[in-house]
Parts: sequence; C-alpha cells; structure tokens
Amino acid sequence: MSAAAQRDGLVRVCTLDDLPEVGAVLAVVDGRRIAIARDSAGDVHAIDDTCSHANVSLSEGEVEDGTIECWLHGSAFDLTTGQPTSLPATTPIAVHTVQIEGDVVYVALSDDAS
Repeated sequence: MSAAAQRDGLVRVCTLDDLPEVGAVLAVVDGRRIAIARDSAGDVHAIDDTCSHANVSLSEGEVEDGTIECWLHGSAFDLTTGQPTSLPATTPIAVHTVQIEGDVVYVALSDDAS
C-alpha cells in the first residue's frame, strides 16, 4: 500500500477498513517502509517495517499484547515505544505519529531512522 495525499506533515496511508482486526500491513511513506498495525484494543500504530535484528518485514509478523513479533527469529517490539521486548533484537525501531480522522489513517514520519 503506498501513501497518497499529504497535509500538515501528515500523509494519508490507508483507511481503517484496509487494516486487519488485529495485525499489520505494509505502507510506503515518502519511500520509507512502515508497518501500520492495529492491536487488540483497536489502537493503530505506525513503526518502521524493518526488524533491527534481521532486516526483514515486521508487517508480516504477529501483533499481540501491544507488540509486533518478527516472523523470522521472534524478536518483538513495543508498538508504542519501538523498544525491543524480546531477544535477539536489542536496537529499537522508529515509531511514527498516527492520526485518525473518520476512517482515514494518517502518519507523520519521525526523524528517527532505522
């Protein structure tokens, strides 16, 4: 899924209907791969899509208990802080600002690079 219109630093990336009930999808925002994840509470998060341990897509992993788990080696990252919550990853990933208007999900990229 590629990002569309920009306004006030926010980029429209998808609608809530594009997201699984619990899980993640890949979006590309200004050339940057972002995982857009919805947790079991219904909260939507945006994080860099690349695992800091194994350089694979986090959007293909499982979302559970406020984390996203890398499918390759099981590293998990907190969706709110980007901090690793399980090994083998030890380096955090960037977290981006999410704003929802109606059913549209907007993301503002952080300055952190993964």
